[in-house]
This record gives sequence, structure tokens and C-alpha cells, in this order.
Amino acid sequence: MTTASTQEAPTSRRLPGRVAVVTGGGSGIGLATVRRLASEGAHVVVADVDATAGEAAAAEVGGLFVGTDVTDAVQVEELFATAHRTYGSVDVAFNNAGISPPEDDSILTTGLEAWQRVQEVNLTSVYLCCKAALPYMRAQGRGSIVNTASFVAVMGSATSQISYTASKGGVLALSRELGVQFARDGVRVNALCPGPVNTPLLRELFAADPERAARRLVHVPVGRFAEPEELAAAVAFLASDDSSFITASTFLVDGGISSAYVTPL
Repeated sequence: MTTASTQEAPTSRRLPGRVAVVTGGGSGIGLATVRRLASEGAHVVVADVDATAGEAAAAEVGGLFVGTDVTDAVQVEELFATAHRTYGSVDVAFNNAGISPPEDDSILTTGLEAWQRVQEVNLTSVYLCCKAALPYMRAQGRGSIVNTASFVAVMGSATSQISYTASKGGVLALSRELGVQFARDGVRVNALCPGPVNTPLLRELFAADPERAARRLVHVPVGRFAEPEELAAAVAFLASDDSSFITASTFLVDGGISSAYVTPL
């Protein structure tokens, strides 16, 4: 199996003094992105429902932790208001919080409560975060919003997580529309579409069902799952001026899985 290349620290700081809000920043892709954005010079505001993990992440990078339930509109508004009050701007919003519970499976077995909970955390939260961040960004004439969608938003799977898949399709469509609508206000909105990533969420899901993991891995041309740091590097690019002409994009970082008919031997 192909192994991941070592992720080196950036040689240039592309985000000096900019203010970045990261939801789900206490673990996985969120934590890796907190570290990467801070290394690029940003002031990072970490949002998470897990106070222990979120506070640790913020302390590690000299940032600010704001405990936030991303499905609560009042808490989300206060998150971005706190970022603005503390640092004077909101330049980057990485709307990344999400869940993939085992109750979310085939449409034949997934109950309405499980469906609705995933939609609230994965899709409604992105709506709330974009709604809260956009006024700050429009007022300053600059901003980058990166919403975590998924490769499952652009292809189907027979090992279904029906609400997760639908929620990520919604994130992709929402991001595309906002990217078009607010482009002339200086605000870019892109959907980050990871392939399978070696995070605690994925490991927990696949530990319970090794066959599901094997069926996914065989379809990745690169021959492995992504590391969180590889996604964080993509977020840093989309957050920075290096991606100044990229908006409303389906930004796939998936090891080739969404383009593969068969994988290499």
C-alpha cells in the first residue's frame, strides 16, 4: 500500500493577521486545519461542542476557544461575533463540523430521527455559519468560506449512509450558489470534498464494519486513505490569496476515487 508523504510546515506564511473560525476544530480535519492555519499566521478561533478537545486545540496554537453547538443559531451568531470582537475581522470560515453515526445507513433502515439529526449537524450548521459569517466578510470586502462536503456528494455508493450523503450533496449545492452570489462582494465560497480520511470518525465507523472499510479502500487509486494534514493543506490554500480566482468550486481532495473506473494493480 502507498504510504502518505510527510507533511512539512509551510515555508511561507500566507495568512498573517487574518482571523479564521474553524468549527469541529477539536479533532480530525478540524484540528489539523487549526494547526495549519495558525502556522500560516492566522488568529484561529476554535469552535467545538467538546470543551476539553476544543480548549486544548486553541491553547496549542495560542488561539481562542468558543464552545458552540453549530445547530443553534444563537450560538453560531455569537461565535462569529466573538471572533470579530476579539480580533477585529472575520476573514476565513472553515465550516467543518459534522457527524456520521452508525444509525445512518441504508434508507430502508435509517429512521427519521437519525436522518434529521445528521441533516441538522452536517447541513443546517453550514447554512447557519455562512449566514453568520457573510455580513462581516461583505462589510470588509474580503473573505473565504470553505465548507466541508465530501466525495460522496458527487458519486453514489452501495454501502450507504443515506442522510450523510444527502447532507453533503446539500453542502455542495449551497456552497456553489453562495460562491456565485457573493463573488462580486469579494467573498469566495468553496466546497472541500475529501475522500476517505484517516480520522477518529472514520476509524470508529470502520472498526465496527471492517468489510465496509475494505470495500471503500479498494476503490482509491492512491491506495490509502488521506491524512487530516493533507486536507488541512487544501483548506489553507483555499483560505489564502493563492486561490483568489477560485470560487463556487467542487474542490476534490480524494486520491482519485471520484474519477476511477478501476484502480491500478
